[in-house]
Amino acid sequence: MDKNDQKLLDSLAAEMIRFDSGDPKRIQHLIKVHSFARLIGIGEGLDDKTQMTLEAAAYVHDIGIIPAEIKYGRCDGKIQEQEGPEHARAMLASLEFESDIIDRVTYLVGRHHTYTNIDGADCRILIEADFLVNMYEDDVSEDAVDKAYRSIFRTKTGRKFCRDMFGTADNKN
Repeated sequence: MDKNDQKLLDSLAAEMIRFDSGDPKRIQHLIKVHSFARLIGIGEGLDDKTQMTLEAAAYVHDIGIIPAEIKYGRCDGKIQEQEGPEHARAMLASLEFESDIIDRVTYLVGRHHTYTNIDGADCRILIEADFLVNMYEDDVSEDAVDKAYRSIFRTKTGRKFCRDMFGTADNKN
């Protein structure tokens, strides 16, 4: 990615921090998911445009939480997927992201809690990065980590990070 792309991503990060103002846990979450998504994307050799799309999606993946809480009083994954794309689109457009990137990011936001029919490396990596952070933040059991490792993680880099972080059963692979 070039400096202009990085500047645009930095602006998006700052806007998401403002959006989640007053909620340091959510802000910490989006920064961590972005960091893992970035590292996995680089490790998997994504092209620049896919990497840009992935990183933008990682920053805004949970943008639907606040609107869902306001509208429904809850923010489960399916409601986040329903409420998030509209808000992501508005934020990305206000920062002048390219329209095809906006379309793909809103698609990813609208399915980042759907673990079947995963469409594309950017979608796979976003889900893996979110899992890495959620498993840590939720202090899930060793069995839950092992199940996620076997059912969710498919990228070489994501699998390595999961093994290294959590010491999954086949850590020697």
